[in-house]
Amino acid sequence: QLQASGGGLVQAGNSLRLSCAAGRTSSNNAVGWFRQGPGKERNFVASINWNGGLTSYADSVKGRFTVSRDRAKNMVYLQMNSLKPEDTAVYYCAAARGNYLSTERKDYIYWGQGTLVTVSS
Repeated sequence: QLQASGGGLVQAGNSLRLSCAAGRTSSNNAVGWFRQGPGKERNFVASINWNGGLTSYADSVKGRFTVSRDRAKNMVYLQMNSLKPEDTAVYYCAAARGNYLSTERKDYIYWGQGTLVTVSS
């Protein structure tokens, strides 16, 4: 039900914006972004509540990444600035069980296919 897009290859220090087509069924749910680097677990990156009024970020991306949503278009975005090689990962968006922010994978029930972000040094 969710589809992430916008990944690609960028140089360190540059920016990239990911998009997530969240669908109508997720319009009243919080949506989160997670990422999974090579040989690593899938970890929380950011989340946003149903109307965009509340957001949460992993410490590793605070001040560099911004999550937002456009309810009219059922889209959620992840603006990534000052990218670092350690940001290289497959990025996934997911809809939470309800309208609350969570950093836990178990609280997200709908997952889309990821999009690969590669940051070169």
